[in-house]
Amino acid sequence: MKLEEFDFHLPENLIAQTPLKERTNSRLLAVNKTTGELTDKHFYDVADYFNPGDVLVLNDTKVLPARLFGIKEETGAKIEMLLLKPLDGGYEVLIRPAKKISIGTRINFGEGKLVAECTAKFEEGIHHMKLIYDGILEQVLDELGEMPLPPYIKEKLDDKDRYQTVFARESGSAAAPTAGLHFTETLLKEIQDKGVEIVYITLHVGLGTFRPVAAETIEDHKMHSEFYTMTADAAEKLNRAKDAGGKIISVGTTSTRTLETIMHEHGEFKEASGFTDIFIYPGFIYKAVDVLITNFHLPKSSLVMLVSAFSSREHILNAYAHAVDSEYRFFSFGDAMILY
Repeated sequence: MKLEEFDFHLPENLIAQTPLKERTNSRLLAVNKTTGELTDKHFYDVADYFNPGDVLVLNDTKVLPARLFGIKEETGAKIEMLLLKPLDGGYEVLIRPAKKISIGTRINFGEGKLVAECTAKFEEGIHHMKLIYDGILEQVLDELGEMPLPPYIKEKLDDKDRYQTVFARESGSAAAPTAGLHFTETLLKEIQDKGVEIVYITLHVGLGTFRPVAAETIEDHKMHSEFYTMTADAAEKLNRAKDAGGKIISVGTTSTRTLETIMHEHGEFKEASGFTDIFIYPGFIYKAVDVLITNFHLPKSSLVMLVSAFSSREHILNAYAHAVDSEYRFFSFGDAMILY
């Protein structure tokens, strides 16, 4: 399939710059994944699509304040660094400007509170860095780092916790699992009171989720790997629901990639952790997920392809055209859709 088959027109004014004060007030476009039928709702209506015995799956990853601004020790040049994922003895990072960094280069942050030394250099601005600091890294980042908001968000975020889900607890993401941003504690209790089980899994968002697709033929695209975890308790609840005929409702593309990775590798839900580079696009056979909740994504992105594979390219592009005409808000702080 060709990349341009997943393109669509998006007016810039529909790219949400700030989150709504009330998370559940976001609009919700309900899409019948089989027929393509569309219904305009609000996110506080989402439980209407759940039934007793279903399982709602949430990604409990927590965004690190992983964007850092420092100084190259040798020259004093200004450097921006985004932490992507931990490695043995360091971190995989994105650096700008990448051409200024070579193996052995040291970057100083916060007058020496954190020093990063380059140990390997790759394409696309990716580097491996040894991090030198005293104490606990998360505390150092809380002091020195900024929330890694996507580049299309131009406005500064007043409350950094608004770029976290209310259930975030496992630190490690370079971006928020944005479909989860619409939930509140009150809504989650309403869902549980309806007889729906809530299960938490973890996928730390990195390049695999937000890196653009550059290949003109999408089958040539290579996904970057991201770390995931599913506990034995989560696997047991998911298997029990699946066996009893309950629906698995996945919140976000990150939860979806985790669930499908485990199901395709093991044939059932199972306690597991590791790195996944699964790339889901039309032709993929879903084995785990029955209902998908997600935001509206970038044109020609791997996320649009994942959603298209869950329904069809035609249904999704039609839904996106409706969302544009109806002035839904797009991307991280935007509105949501549910495919059922």
